[in-house]
Amino acid sequence: MGLVITELKKRHPELPYFDPNFTGEYPAEAPFTVSDLEEIYPFASKRSKEDKEYYAEALENTHRLQEKERGLYALWQKIIDVSVADLKKNYARLDVTFDLWNGESTVNDLIPGMVDRLKKEGYAYESEGALVVDVAEDSDAKEIPPCMILKSDGAALYTTTDLATIEDREARYNPDAIVYVTDKRQELHFIQVFRAAKKCHLADENCTLSHVGFGTVNGKDGHAFKTREGGVMRLETLITDIDQAMYDKIKANPDIPEDEAKTTAHQVALAAIKYGDLQNQPAKDYIFDTEKFTSFEGNTGPYILYTIVRINSILKRYAESEGAKDVAKLKVASPISKAQTNLMLDLSGFNAMMDEAYRDFAPNRVCAFLYQAANDFNSFYHETKILAEPDVQKKESYIALLKVTLDIFEACTAVLGFTAPERM
Repeated sequence: MGLVITELKKRHPELPYFDPNFTGEYPAEAPFTVSDLEEIYPFASKRSKEDKEYYAEALENTHRLQEKERGLYALWQKIIDVSVADLKKNYARLDVTFDLWNGESTVNDLIPGMVDRLKKEGYAYESEGALVVDVAEDSDAKEIPPCMILKSDGAALYTTTDLATIEDREARYNPDAIVYVTDKRQELHFIQVFRAAKKCHLADENCTLSHVGFGTVNGKDGHAFKTREGGVMRLETLITDIDQAMYDKIKANPDIPEDEAKTTAHQVALAAIKYGDLQNQPAKDYIFDTEKFTSFEGNTGPYILYTIVRINSILKRYAESEGAKDVAKLKVASPISKAQTNLMLDLSGFNAMMDEAYRDFAPNRVCAFLYQAANDFNSFYHETKILAEPDVQKKESYIALLKVTLDIFEACTAVLGFTAPERM
């Protein structure tokens, strides 16, 4: 944050936030947009690596902000307001929201008390001017440095706010588990934080602290997107582009009205984005390929939705032909073909798969299950006369199997965060 504030001051020194003698009300409107911030941050980050004085000024501004200097604190609040508003807008397009929108600053007032306690109880001590907590263990295969609580200039760090947040969450919610999902390159940071939290009794001994590290999302050139270096595709642009790609494909069916085409395109786009991301093992890097993610063939979200739509269509046609017959009461008979056996074996593994995916924080297993089951369903569909089956008992067994398949598929897509349209 100090980098952004420093660059804003360089560009707009006339702003009242930088005038220590200003005592009036600060402007209601922020003096920048999200686009401005997206350009400023990588620019300031790059300059700080080349200009020692600039870097030192950024550190000083960070410290002044942590001390809640009036002008910088007001400017910081504008940065937060603009950033969070943009996040909420884009998350809403992904059908994602949070119960709490807390940032690091939420626990700023708790830090002094926590630090005092760690010093008084002998957990924290000074080392080369900084305040640290030893977290190394005899069983460590590699060196684990002490967890730094305060820098030599007294400034707080990510470790400080993370520890204060853990203490606050323990006090408020008494959780059984706390899970952090971040870049896997922060693994050492969380080893230090979790050990310090347990050692200093900030986290209850029965509370499990876990870090799920994810890999980088790469472009087709194989290079990772890096926020600090700029050049990152905005989430808003990504959603819009995939929405448009899916709309173009949906409109290939001239029978779908315009409004329905747009709604359906967005539903399928969400599946393309979420499934495309979650199908990968969390810690592995992957290439974000729009053409691949939006394909209706292969291991993609649109393929899964197309399969669900196909099942729904068959069940709907059966209901229209059979009237009031209750599909839920139909029974699945023993399989009579290899394709049917494969599908039923897939579905029988649903509970175990979900338990394992939950235990290991691995949504990619849900995707793998869905893809295998979808393939086996489509094989069963192509080899079997479902609605045209003259044997009533066989037909009812097929329909019952389709209903079970649909229920399980929809349970999986609900976990992954998307739903199927009525038709595609």
